Amino acid sequence: MLNKENISPYIIGTMRLGSWGNKLSTKAYEKFIEQSLDLGLMDFDHADIYGDYTTEGDFGAVLKNRSDLRQKMRIITKCGIKMMAPQRPDHKLKSYDLSKGHILDSVENSLKNLHTDYIDLLLLHRPDYLLNPHEIAETFEKLKKEGKVKHFGVSNFTTSQFNLLNTFTPLVTNQIEVSVLHRNAFADGTLDQCLQLNTIPMAWSPLGGGSLFQKSDKSNVKAIQKTLGQLADKYNLAIDQMLYVWLRKHPSGIIPVLGTSKIERIEAACEALKTTITHEEWYMLWQAAIGKEID
Repeated sequence: MLNKENISPYIIGTMRLGSWGNKLSTKAYEKFIEQSLDLGLMDFDHADIYGDYTTEGDFGAVLKNRSDLRQKMRIITKCGIKMMAPQRPDHKLKSYDLSKGHILDSVENSLKNLHTDYIDLLLLHRPDYLLNPHEIAETFEKLKKEGKVKHFGVSNFTTSQFNLLNTFTPLVTNQIEVSVLHRNAFADGTLDQCLQLNTIPMAWSPLGGGSLFQKSDKSNVKAIQKTLGQLADKYNLAIDQMLYVWLRKHPSGIIPVLGTSKIERIEAACEALKTTITHEEWYMLWQAAIGKEID
């Protein structure tokens, strides 16, 4: 069973490894995978659309020749977004589709591209306003019985959307945007729900999209940067490490999705696992972000 006790402390994001970012060669992918596994990080986060539907295949090219690596990792992938791309000429516009047919087709494509017989965790990438929870539950049950998917979750779902679907079929995670710059989940009930249901919150863009590492004229960014600098000096950490420490302080057990291909930055993130901050220091960053004393 996938739960908070056995999931990696960080998830390795693949979105920027392929054509949307670093364009790693098959050899570079293999080295990156091995180095991540050596650090004890076994969860790799994909989506069918990454790299305009090519990144799963790039990653799978490694597993085609190194099937031994498959047993050492867990593969997460997402479906439900239909993008216009050369690989999908039948898509006439961007839309969301969580129909039975689209989910089943997406899973078959992912299995083929990743050169695997099963997906450890399938996430519905975005809520489809036309989703039918009865149909999705039947689809998940079919995939589980066939051994093609072990666990199911969602991404970017509101609390009401999560509750609706979770009533019909058990979900283990909601992958959401969370950072010191994007704090909605702390106040809108999303993280409360994770605590209540003991589900895993995964944080995409945990560093806030990189703006905190650049010079800015925005007052809140400058205030956050100043406070981060003070805390980083105190704990002898880098700014990105402090941001991970801040997220992981929350009792829901937020798991950041790392978006880097640089193994030294992943090593640094692992080093930050040894550090925790005080209650008051957590609120120092919150106050810097909102620009005033908390109400």
